[in-house]
Amino acid sequence: MKGERAEPLERRGRVERAELLERRGGVERAELLERRGRAEGTGFPERQACAERAEPPERRDCAERAELAEGRGCGQRPETPERPEPPERRDRPERAELSERQGRAEGTGFPECQGRAERAGLPVPSQSRDFSDLPERRGRAERARLAVPSESMEFSDLPECAERPELPEPPPELPEPSERPGGAGGRVAAGSELSARAFLTRVLEPGDATGGRWVRELGAVTVARRLRDGGPRLAGVSDKRWAGLCARAAQADPARDLAAAREAGVRFVCPGTPEWPAQLDDLGDARPLGLWVRGRPSLRLWALRSVAVVGARACTEYGAHMAAHLAAGLADRGWVVVSGGAYGVDGAAHRGALGSSGATVAVLACGVDRPYPRGHAALIDRIAEQGLVVGELPPGDHPTPSRFVVRNRVIAALTRGTVVVEAAYRSGSLVTARAAQRLGRHTMGVPGPATSARSAGVHELLRGGATLVTDAAEIVELVGDMGELAPARHGPVLPRDLLEPDAREVLAALPARGAATAADVARGAGTTTDDAIARLYELRSLGYVERHGEGWKLTRRAVISARAGQGGC
Repeated sequence: MKGERAEPLERRGRVERAELLERRGGVERAELLERRGRAEGTGFPERQACAERAEPPERRDCAERAELAEGRGCGQRPETPERPEPPERRDRPERAELSERQGRAEGTGFPECQGRAERAGLPVPSQSRDFSDLPERRGRAERARLAVPSESMEFSDLPECAERPELPEPPPELPEPSERPGGAGGRVAAGSELSARAFLTRVLEPGDATGGRWVRELGAVTVARRLRDGGPRLAGVSDKRWAGLCARAAQADPARDLAAAREAGVRFVCPGTPEWPAQLDDLGDARPLGLWVRGRPSLRLWALRSVAVVGARACTEYGAHMAAHLAAGLADRGWVVVSGGAYGVDGAAHRGALGSSGATVAVLACGVDRPYPRGHAALIDRIAEQGLVVGELPPGDHPTPSRFVVRNRVIAALTRGTVVVEAAYRSGSLVTARAAQRLGRHTMGVPGPATSARSAGVHELLRGGATLVTDAAEIVELVGDMGELAPARHGPVLPRDLLEPDAREVLAALPARGAATAADVARGAGTTTDDAIARLYELRSLGYVERHGEGWKLTRRAVISARAGQGGC
């Protein structure tokens, strides 16, 4: 009796497992199609037709049988837009686990489980039990029915296709910057760092360490806003000074200055931009807020290999000659000559570099669009075409005596070394040299006549530790890279310097006038007569001596050579 009952139970368990697996595959396909429908917006007639054609008939019959078993045979059959995966590709452990859970919940399933239920005295559900009342089954059937929408179905009816909240619009694209900040065609937004620094160059004086400290601690934008709005006084200045700065700020217009710079072919370079020379940061709080640059080359690249040549405005012809000679030699060796564009030594240095088709930079104490001095307007325009013209002050600003002095710190910090050609005790070029010493740059001087008052400042600088230089090779040896050495210096080599020491002794023993015997020459040279005769014949072959009877005398060539050697000493 037990054997007869076990066989139908085992067969019934196999049928129920097959139905559960098939039903589970249909539900999984329906859920997959539902997700794809949400993401891809399926439901178009052509896609539905393709899905119906792609589904095998036997799978459609299985789906219909699953709906009839649940009591929903008259409902719409779910259709699949894609060919389903075969059951053997699914996760077998997950399938077994799901079948076991479903069998436990329904009280049916595997025969061994049913046998255990009978032995325990529990009721065994019949084969004709209706499972359609389970909410889990109803939910799966409804999701399967919504998986493939019909042609007349609107996507707005589905919860997933409801109107979604609109995404925020992306921020508007910023205008394309020019090749360099503040250059031709560039745009500066209100409140930007570059605009704030351009504003501060109109308000603060160059080299103002207090203003530089404000910018370092608060930022250029905050300092510019405080000055423009007339806010509370910042630390480090009096009320009177703050009122003066606010009055300047009320008249400043960075947009106007930048527009004027673009018209003049000038760009504004500020710290943090690619063209900013990093060596200017050695000035600390006194570094420039920004530099107005006129010219095409890159200021940062040129400053990496540059030397300053400065000196007196009222220089002598010797000073102008030495400045032009040094600048031309530096330009021939690939170095950039930096000076102030003034009369005297500055102008001579610029002309020497330009004459050698070299690179030169003029650092002005006024706006770069208004050359100063007026007599050098053509020279500064030529420098702007072939090199660079640089200044801290905005376009149109005028120079003052104090601005000339403060400008020199930029020349010292921008270059590797400073050469002073001529300078009196009160010359402004000595300010540049002392600033270079404080910054750890090389300081050099060209000596002049000891009685010249225009070279007295240079001589004092040399006594204070500066290096004496006389040509471009010596300058490059000091500021250049390892191995760039100046040639060794020595006097001319005379023909008698090439003689053997014994021959030179015999030659020196001959009298300047008249003849001498071989014995006399031997006694004067401290050698034997035979050795003296041998050396005399050697000197005769070289043209130094000649024989007259029994005696020997110097030739005219030997006398001239001896006098030249005495003059060289």
